[in-house]
Amino acid sequence: MTAADAFATVRPRLTAGQVRALVADLAGVLGAGRVQTGEDVRRQHGTDESFHAPAPPDVVVAPRSTEEAVAIVNVCRRHRAPIIPFGAGTSLEGHIAALQGGVSVDMREMNRILRVSLDDLDVTVEAGVTRRRLDERLRPEGVFFPVDPGADATIGGMVSTGASGTMTVRYGAMRENVLSLLVVTPRGELLRTRSRARKSSAGYDLTRLLIGAEGTLGLVCEVTLRLQATPEAMSAAVAAFPTLRDAVECCIEVAQHAIPVARMELADERQIAAINAYADQDHQVAPTLFFEFHGTEAEVAAQAAETGRIAEGHGAAGFRWTTDEAQRRALWRARHDAYHAVRATHPGRRVLTTDACVPISRLAEVVVETRRDLDEHGLAGAIVGHVGDGNFHVSLLLDVDDGDEVARGMAFHDRLVRRAIEAGGTCTGEHGVGYGKAPYLALEHGEAGVAWMRAIKRALDPDDLFNPGKIIDG
Repeated sequence: MTAADAFATVRPRLTAGQVRALVADLAGVLGAGRVQTGEDVRRQHGTDESFHAPAPPDVVVAPRSTEEAVAIVNVCRRHRAPIIPFGAGTSLEGHIAALQGGVSVDMREMNRILRVSLDDLDVTVEAGVTRRRLDERLRPEGVFFPVDPGADATIGGMVSTGASGTMTVRYGAMRENVLSLLVVTPRGELLRTRSRARKSSAGYDLTRLLIGAEGTLGLVCEVTLRLQATPEAMSAAVAAFPTLRDAVECCIEVAQHAIPVARMELADERQIAAINAYADQDHQVAPTLFFEFHGTEAEVAAQAAETGRIAEGHGAAGFRWTTDEAQRRALWRARHDAYHAVRATHPGRRVLTTDACVPISRLAEVVVETRRDLDEHGLAGAIVGHVGDGNFHVSLLLDVDDGDEVARGMAFHDRLVRRAIEAGGTCTGEHGVGYGKAPYLALEHGEAGVAWMRAIKRALDPDDLFNPGKIIDG
């Protein structure tokens, strides 16, 4: 039995006749041409970027308005058909796998930027707007949205996974940058979680309940986001270190000195070698930290100088920083291509990408032990990380036709997660749970914590329609 099978036992799948009736009702709402049941489109909507087994839905639909989204949910309610929200398909823990079949609701046609307020520094978008499209709209206005997970994810998907990214160390993750949501509930009702006010003490925090819920509690249709003013100056820096421990301990000292870095990213020597080959870069092949600084020209220069002194104290060679825009963008483009760079080193292998997050005081020992674990077990993998907030990732390359290697890879993954939790950390800092990390929730939160989560799910979605089998099982 696969992991997907284990999480697909709550209800029987719809029969062929029930699927036909469901399709007919959806066609009555959307028109026959907009209800897709072809094998290719179903397979695409049941497959994400993860290592986990895909699972196609029975039907794919794409609402173009909030009203259509409500109508779709109500049709699914009548047929007791599972509802699996779909964004860009870039998730990494099997979030979009239709474990019990049902309807994949592709939100990418709801892609309007509804309102930008420069006075209030906020923006309201539909859930299908992508991160890069939003950035293109905002940059000419002198503002930006700071959550940058690398992939060109949809904003709705970023809400659902509680995404963060390279700038979290300064600006926070989605939980700190979402003001309000408009959601279709499991009852088919529209819920606005709160106002646009910057703070509120009115009742439960429904917004943060839904951030990171991975589509298990409702369908996100609109999102209101905080914006940041584009800083007067930005600079990027890179420093190579003698050892992985030196690099991570430098990061810890930078944090302890309260230097307001905008980004502080780690790449081990295997990742650097992959980046050099893939992006035609010439970085020294060694454990490396990438930095970015925001502020006035004087502040940026001071931050870079102080960081450079700390880096040199940890053995860094050739701390280089620049304010050149083209060089800065090239540096971060290479960092964001880290996944593709690693995959290119072993064509034909699958990549098991996982993440963990630990208190920053434990980061050095956990990262070093993780690298040692990879090497001792003969596994091809690279480590990168948003180390300013204790979050790191491992991209593990596995030959799926080699059962022994896959078994060693999965055993490594288990050790990594347990090592992070034992260090006071979490099984996932930003990828989310999906069904890939679900077995570790009780280890992290205890049975009482999982019972609370299950109680919330059952109270809000008693028929278990929304993304069943994810996060918690039933």
